Amino acid sequence: MSPEFRVGVTRDIRMPDGSFIFAPIGLEPLDRALGIEWEFLAEDLGELTPELIRDYDALFHFSPAVSAASLEGVERLAILARHGVGLDNIDLRECTARGVAVTITPDGSRRPLASAALALILALAHRVVERNVAFHAGRWHEGRFGVMGLGLTGRTLGVIGFGNIGRDLVRVVEPYAMRVLVATPRLAAQEAARHGVERAELEVLLAESDVVVVACPLKPETHHLLDARRLALMKPTAFLVNVARGAIVDEAALVEALREGRLAGAGLDVFEREPVPDSSPLLGLENVVAAPHALGYTDELFRGCVGSACAAILAIAAGMEPEHVANPAVLETDAFREKLGRFSR
Repeated sequence: MSPEFRVGVTRDIRMPDGSFIFAPIGLEPLDRALGIEWEFLAEDLGELTPELIRDYDALFHFSPAVSAASLEGVERLAILARHGVGLDNIDLRECTARGVAVTITPDGSRRPLASAALALILALAHRVVERNVAFHAGRWHEGRFGVMGLGLTGRTLGVIGFGNIGRDLVRVVEPYAMRVLVATPRLAAQEAARHGVERAELEVLLAESDVVVVACPLKPETHHLLDARRLALMKPTAFLVNVARGAIVDEAALVEALREGRLAGAGLDVFEREPVPDSSPLLGLENVVAAPHALGYTDELFRGCVGSACAAILAIAAGMEPEHVANPAVLETDAFREKLGRFSR
């Protein structure tokens, strides 16, 4: 391991008082490693610049965008270790071309985000928000008998996307004996049967589901995947839950459907604009249960994601290929192999 292995850490993992956003969990794996030197990047920017990252071998990355412009002239960087699994703000193609491995932390985020989706489903089904408001307002009988919840047993759950989180969600809802429909580009009948789900076209899933969970990645082809036309296919008694990315759902169309009673409710942890502006109509809708892109943030998630991202960095520092590489083609590039060879000496 080179004694000069330098790690840059994006500043968005710091609170205003300087503590980690995931305290008391910290970057102990990097602190304990011999020959590793880490520091926060000099600035907290929405999109990284070459000046910020060109002098590092590795980047512990939380949320800033990394574009082709970010990597212009950056030759030293070998790994961008994502804290999380979203890649919509990372130019994977450019990272591969420049010999930068991009890693994600699926093991750390899988169960916490599946649990977050289930929490939103249960909050909607049991009318937690309405009952909580009535309770605190002293309206006991209204909260007890004025609203009717939705039993999940035997209902139909639609899951859009069937990757890391979607598959775990199916596991955690198993006790509810729900019929599960899955819309995903690639799912063989044999594999669907093994998971106890049915492959369905998106339009069929929307029309037949009592609860729809968005769990697919944001890509150009999934931007506004759920537009006004597709939202209109859903039952007026159905709930929509989104724990993936806000832009997969046309937010304006969703607001109209909720306002007009064409959809019973929505559970949202992600939004088209983050932070949500004060003018957002979502803030005034009583049939929306929401969190500020943080419902999966538990000690379990942070411990798993921090540990996984640090492990990927330490693997590179030791001249080894890391796990969970999102751009596996980079592993065969001359640029990446040269960097790895430099670290293994």
